[in-house]
Amino acid sequence: MISFQTLLPWSSLTDYFAIIPVALLVLISHSTIVLVLLFSLLFLVKSKHITRKINYGQSSKAKLASHLPPGPTPWPVIGNLPEIRRNKPAFRWILGLMKQLDTDIACIRLGNTHVIPVTCPEIAREFLKKHDSVFASRPLTMATEYSSRGFLSIAVAPWGDQWKKMRKVVASNIINPQTLRWLLNKRIEEADNLVKFIYNQCVNNTQDDGIATANGGSVINLRHAARQYTGNVSRKMMFNRRYFGNGKEDGGPGHEEEEHIESIFTALNYLYSFALPDYVPWLRPLDLDGHEKIVSECMRIVNSYHDPIIDDRVKQWSQGERKEPEDLLDAFLLAKDSNGKPALSIEEIKAQCTDLIFAAVDNPANAAEWAMAEMINNPEILQKATMEIDAVVGNKDRLVQETDLPKLNYITACAREAFRLHPIAPFNLPHVSNADATVAGYFIPKGSHVLLSRLGLGRNPKVWDEPLTFKPERHLKEGSSCKVDLTEQELRFRKEGVHGCGSWDRDDRNVVGQADSRFYMERAAW
Repeated sequence: MISFQTLLPWSSLTDYFAIIPVALLVLISHSTIVLVLLFSLLFLVKSKHITRKINYGQSSKAKLASHLPPGPTPWPVIGNLPEIRRNKPAFRWILGLMKQLDTDIACIRLGNTHVIPVTCPEIAREFLKKHDSVFASRPLTMATEYSSRGFLSIAVAPWGDQWKKMRKVVASNIINPQTLRWLLNKRIEEADNLVKFIYNQCVNNTQDDGIATANGGSVINLRHAARQYTGNVSRKMMFNRRYFGNGKEDGGPGHEEEEHIESIFTALNYLYSFALPDYVPWLRPLDLDGHEKIVSECMRIVNSYHDPIIDDRVKQWSQGERKEPEDLLDAFLLAKDSNGKPALSIEEIKAQCTDLIFAAVDNPANAAEWAMAEMINNPEILQKATMEIDAVVGNKDRLVQETDLPKLNYITACAREAFRLHPIAPFNLPHVSNADATVAGYFIPKGSHVLLSRLGLGRNPKVWDEPLTFKPERHLKEGSSCKVDLTEQELRFRKEGVHGCGSWDRDDRNVVGQADSRFYMERAAW
């Protein structure tokens, strides 16, 4: 009889267990070789030359793949994650791929998720109007979990009872014309402060640098002014305060406000950034791309400013120190359900306050910044804008008011053109399909992430004449007397995300932001 033990290179089980750590060290030291071999095999499987020889027959998977939108051949298991990580920024690679494939809709598999980018208004309308109920949800991602305190708020929460509850409270108690009128004086106060800040910047910069234009002006940071203005408006309407700290005498932000806004914009950049853990969840503890560390720190800073104010306000109402509502936070705290009990928990209020501030700061500031930049680079457009303000406002003893906005068609057209040509993000917030669907003749599997390309829609040469040229006149219908609206019902461009057509629309939530962008431009041009 041959002993099994004699076949082993060790003499006993003790030696066997002793050699295990050594074997592990050898494997670890050769991890590079293992990865090379693994990806080499995957490449062979992925190779179109090899896959053409594989007989798929009439399996359901083959039928599904044949009806998916066109896209790159995915690697087994991991899909196209290597391409996404290798080609930065990802949106340029996606749009370049769609151009190469000559398609307005594509399918890119990331892990087990089908990502469906769209650049055609007709297909976009089919997704969000014809199949609105199917694509009404949002994906669960690491960054949105942090920003919404575990998906408690509206914008990024998946379709379900929590979303329906928050939508009902916000739509009935917060976002309505009555509330907008109620907060008018706060917005006017911040618009006046904007003029003061810009004026003081010009004066102070001229005194410090000795540099001035022929008209006595100076150089200001347009992005800084726009972002801080939208931050001031958001804080004033939400918390009835401009500053978290003492601010500055010239009307500008202090360290606290700058840190607050910077953290918000950084967090927004990472909400849907094709992070690896969002498609391979078991990799999240490793934080390989470092996104979680960045987002968690940003939200820690934002919450450190918001939470003490909210907690103190709750205490004031409970102790009878506050009698009348003054801002949106009070409106949240006073909201009641059908039984007369508080409609929202404190955590839900904190999440929704942050959600609204996130929605109100980025898009208006970006549109105003780009519109002003385009007008400066095109003096004839700037001249038309200033002439319109002079014609509507008249005597320069008064400033532009919100009541003037409906009459300022050309400036509204400039803002609309900025939304089209220079969107704040390359894609809309993703929509997730809650069932299989057929759109534009293609099969869209349940769980797919649909991305409307803001750049692809707004710069589509099949839709827009000279798409890369800033032309506000394209939005003027039948002359300048016809009212121009910032909203775009035909989805020829996207300025905001929609949480399902027919449901609560982020455009409704950002109605104040729309006024902010035009108001900023008009005050700055004035």
